[in-house]
Amino acid sequence: MLPKFWRKIRYRYNLTGSYCENCGSYYYPPRNICPKCRRKGKIREVQFSGYGKVLSWSVVHDGVESFWISKPYVVALIELDEGAKITAPLDCKPEEIYEGMRVKAVFRKFGEEGEEGIIYYGTKFVPA
Repeated sequence: MLPKFWRKIRYRYNLTGSYCENCGSYYYPPRNICPKCRRKGKIREVQFSGYGKVLSWSVVHDGVESFWISKPYVVALIELDEGAKITAPLDCKPEEIYEGMRVKAVFRKFGEEGEEGIIYYGTKFVPA
């Protein structure tokens, strides 16, 4: 039953966030209450375009063994075109990244638990 439950979580496989109709702010991950407007805010769910730009990044040379990224790898702070900010892996060589670089979200398989176990998917970004 766990794999089916895992797949039914909407936010797990979509770049979905929140928009406050009161102040015009976008948020990722989704929120129930606007941190600026509090109770006066009117939150609705939005699907992000998946495009944005790199604000900052870090290159990871060593760390926990990962089954979905080779080392070294880049983790970037990305501002989506809608204004929300997200931290995510960026699939490019460390020497290729620069501030303001245009990127787009892609949905990728990260790994799986054994041959018949749960398959893990997630959002990465690539140069646009």
